[in-house]
Amino acid sequence: MSTLNFPDVERLVVDFLKNRTELTGTTVDNRPPAGFDGTQKVLLVSRAGGTWIDDLNLDKPLVDLEAYAADKTVAHGIALAARACVYELVGTTYGTAFVTDVDEADGPRWLPDYNRPAGSRYLTTLRISIRPA
Repeated sequence: MSTLNFPDVERLVVDFLKNRTELTGTTVDNRPPAGFDGTQKVLLVSRAGGTWIDDLNLDKPLVDLEAYAADKTVAHGIALAARACVYELVGTTYGTAFVTDVDEADGPRWLPDYNRPAGSRYLTTLRISIRPA
């Protein structure tokens, strides 16, 4: 029996987005930066579940994109830009994994973060289909 080598979908998305011109000035990572209070321009990427479809050899993780900024309009702009960029992952390879599809589970929605009340946050959930090595 062969061992499955699942890709780190958080790193895949972070590495794809962190140098995009659409997100210039925004910190993109899977961890909040030091001193984060929700007012900085930040996009947090987190795996939020998903499924493995054995018959298709397909991983379908759900990925949350949390867009933060001091201003609601700026946070919304970050959310929209990140959402559009992630669709460009289709057809790309990350390590030995191949992205076959991206679809939206829940589009950008205003979701205040009560742990960081000074900031504005939009949450988007995407489903990314990946064929692992």
